Amino acid sequence: MKIPQMIAAEFRRLTASPMSIVALIALMCVPVLYGGLYLWANQNPYANLNRIPAAIVVDDTGATVDGKTVNYGDQVADQLIEDGSFQWHRVAKGSAASGVDDSKYDFSITFPADFSSALASASGTDPHRAVVTLTTNDTNSYLASTIGTQAAEKIRTSIVKQVNEQAAKQFLLGLADIRSNLVTAVDGANQLVDGSASAQSGASQLANGTAQLASGSQELAGKLGQLASGSQELADKLGQLAGGAQQVSDGAAQVAAGNRQLAAKADEASAAAQQIAAAAPAAQQDLLNRLTAAGATPEQLAQVKAVMGDLDTKAQSANGQIQDAVGQIHQLSSGADQVAGGATQVAAGSQQAATGASQVAAGSQAAAAGASQLASGASSAATGAAQLRDGLTTLHDGTTKLRDGLQSGVKQIPDSSPSLQKKQASTIADPVNLKNDSITSAGTYGAGLAPFFVALAAWIGIYALFLIVKPVSRRAITALHSPIKITLAGWLTPGLLGAIQMIGLFAIVAGALGFRIDNPLGMYGLMGLASVTFAAIILALNVWLGSVGQFLGLVLMVLQLVTAGGTFPWQTLPGPLAALHHALPMSYAVDGIRQLMYGGNPATAWADAGVLALWMLIALLIAAIGVTRMTHFRTLRDLRPSLIG
Repeated sequence: MKIPQMIAAEFRRLTASPMSIVALIALMCVPVLYGGLYLWANQNPYANLNRIPAAIVVDDTGATVDGKTVNYGDQVADQLIEDGSFQWHRVAKGSAASGVDDSKYDFSITFPADFSSALASASGTDPHRAVVTLTTNDTNSYLASTIGTQAAEKIRTSIVKQVNEQAAKQFLLGLADIRSNLVTAVDGANQLVDGSASAQSGASQLANGTAQLASGSQELAGKLGQLASGSQELADKLGQLAGGAQQVSDGAAQVAAGNRQLAAKADEASAAAQQIAAAAPAAQQDLLNRLTAAGATPEQLAQVKAVMGDLDTKAQSANGQIQDAVGQIHQLSSGADQVAGGATQVAAGSQQAATGASQVAAGSQAAAAGASQLASGASSAATGAAQLRDGLTTLHDGTTKLRDGLQSGVKQIPDSSPSLQKKQASTIADPVNLKNDSITSAGTYGAGLAPFFVALAAWIGIYALFLIVKPVSRRAITALHSPIKITLAGWLTPGLLGAIQMIGLFAIVAGALGFRIDNPLGMYGLMGLASVTFAAIILALNVWLGSVGQFLGLVLMVLQLVTAGGTFPWQTLPGPLAALHHALPMSYAVDGIRQLMYGGNPATAWADAGVLALWMLIALLIAAIGVTRMTHFRTLRDLRPSLIG
C-alpha cells in the first residue's frame, strides 16, 4: 500500500457517514471560527471607544484671571464632549459615583470646586496644583479602567499644555513690553549722551573763558597799579608846584626863572594828565570787554563799570584842574606884575591839583584791588569749570556705556509680532511633536493580534483534527513494515486538512476582515508550514504517548499561548517562560507571519521558516522512530488501550 492510498483510505473513513462528514466539517471550521471571530471582535476596538459610557462631573466654581471670570472645568468638559472620544455624560457628583458603582459608567472624571483657582494660582503668590479625580471600577472592565487612566493622562497633558501656553503668552507679552520700554530707554540714553556731549563741550569753553578772564583780570590789576603809581607821582609833583607857588611871592626875581621851570613842569603834568584822561575810557572799555568775554555776570560788570566810571570822572576832573593850573602858570609868564597876585591862586590850584591827583591814585589803587579780587574769583571759577568739564566727561562716558548696554539688551530680546508670539507660546507649551516613523505598521489593533491568533488557530485546528484522525493506521502497521510511509501517511492526512483550514482562515483575515497583507503568498506559505509542523508535533506525541500525548498537545498549546509573545513583548515574561519563547515553534510562526504580513525583513521570515521546518523534521523523525517501534514490538499499551484513547 502506497502513501496516497493510505491517505485516501483515511479520508474514506472520515466521510463514511453523514455524521462523520458533519464532524469533519465542524472540526475543519474550528480554526476559522476561532481566529475569525476573535479577530473580528477585536478588529479595531479603539475606533469604537466612543461607545464606552463615561461620566464628567464639573464642580468647578471658576476663578478671576486678568479681571475676567473663567471656568476651566467647563471649558475642558465641553472640549471632551465635543471631541467624542468616549460616550461622555455630564452628571452630578452623586450620579457619577453611583453610575460607576452599578456599571452604568465605566469610569468618571471629576473637576473639583477649586480647579480653576488652582490653575490660575501659578501666576500668584500661592501656586499649587490642580486636581482631577479619575474614578474607576475594575468590576466593570479592567481594560476599561486602563483606558480611562490613559484618557485621564491625556486630559492632564492637554490641560498642562493649555496652562503652559497661557503662561507663555503672558511671559512673551511682558517680554515685549520690556523690549518696548528698553527701546524708549535707548532713545532717552541717546539724548542723554548727546546732552552730556554738549554739556562737556560747553564746560570746556567755560573753562577756557574763565581762564582767560583770570589772565585778563590779572593784567588789568597790573595796569591799574601802574595808573595809581603815576597818579601818586603827579600828586607829588603838584605838591612841589604848590610849594614853588608859595615861594613866588618871596621874590620877583625868582618868579621868571621859577615860572619857566613851573611852565615846563606844568606842560609835563598837562601831558601826563591828558594821557591819563584819554587812556581811562579805553582802559574801562577794554576791561569790560575782557570781563564779558570771560563770562562775568552782569552784577560784576556793573560793579567794575561803576568803579571805572568814578575813576574816569576823577581823572577828567584832575585833568581839568591840571589844565587850569597850566593855564595859570602860562599866565605868570605874561608879566611879573601879575605873579604876586596870582601866586596865591597858583598855590591854591596846585594844592587842589595835588589833592585830585591823590584821589586819582586812591581810586586807581581801589580799582587795582577790585581787579585783583576779580582775578582771584576768575581763577576759582576757572578751577571749578575745569572740574565741571572733567565731571561731564565722566558723565558722557557713563551715559555712552548705558546706551550701549541698553542697545545690547534690546538686540537680545526678539521683536515679536502678536501672531509670532502666539506661535512661540504654542511651541513653548508643547515643544516636542512626536513623529511616528514606523518601519512597518500593522494598522489596527486586530491586525496587530492577527499573527498570534492565526498561529494559535493553526495549532487548535490540527489539535481538533487529531480527535477524529487516526495518527497511524493499525492495518498498515500490520500489513506493512515501512515506518517511513506509515509516518508520512499519518502526517499528510491532517497536514492537508490543516492546509485547507489555513486557506479558509487566510480568506477571513485578508478578505472578510480586510487586513492589509504585504506578502500574501509568503504569509499563506508560512501559515501552511506552521500547520504541517504542528501536525508533525502532535503526531509524534500521539505515536509515542497516545491519549496522554493528545493531552500534552493541549498543555503544549497553553505553554505556547503564554510564551509566543503575541500580545505583550516576550521580554516581559518571567525568566523560565522567556526561555521557552526561544524554544517552542509557535513563537517562530508568530514572528514569521508578522514579518510577511507587515512587510518586515524577509531574511527574518526565512529564518523563522527554517526553525519551523527543523521542528517538523525532528517531529517526523521522532514519530517515525515511534512507528518503527510499533511495527517491531508490542507494548502493554497496545494490549490494554487507554480509556480516553
